[in-house]
Amino acid sequence: MTVYQQITTHKLIAILRGADPLDVVRIATALYEGGIRLLEITMNSEAPLQAIEQVTHKLGDNMVIGAGTVLSAAMAADAVSAGARFILSPVVDERVILAAKKLGAVSIPGAYTATEIYTAHRAGGDIIKVFPSGSPAYIKDLRAPLPHIPLLPTGGITPENIGAYLKTGAVGFGIGSALVNTKEQITDAYLETLKENARKFIRAMQP
Repeated sequence: MTVYQQITTHKLIAILRGADPLDVVRIATALYEGGIRLLEITMNSEAPLQAIEQVTHKLGDNMVIGAGTVLSAAMAADAVSAGARFILSPVVDERVILAAKKLGAVSIPGAYTATEIYTAHRAGGDIIKVFPSGSPAYIKDLRAPLPHIPLLPTGGITPENIGAYLKTGAVGFGIGSALVNTKEQITDAYLETLKENARKFIRAMQP
């Protein structure tokens, strides 16, 4: 499968922001064992490029790694060099979109309004991250006039509401603190909790 196909098939992108670099591989492995196949490591974390390299080396093709909070073309290039295969941004920046595409990565710019979403897609964004996600009703309203644009709601997604978001036709979801709390001490017990959190999300997506 292509990276785009893997994103739209597996749907759940676990967002890892601010984790201790020494813990990133353990967290990623626990998420993988819980069923997660897509991981975003944000560029405003400590040593993000090192983290991307380490997880890519450890998990290889088993987990698709992306870089988040990418705010410049140079940052996108560094992330792809480290092993990132998709590039997420909280904003619409055509330079970041073009850089990701040129480097062969899937581009996922962040937008909120219909105009921003349309602009991001027209500039080459493969999937548009709707941030903040608003509500399932908001995503449904956006898809009415823009059904051809793949949307990835991010922020505020939980096991309790992901089913409603799924019914809107969203192609994927960015899951942050509802899945991974990097402020927690990374113990064996917490890693087991992390696996169960992942399983809860996956079960919640089943018909």
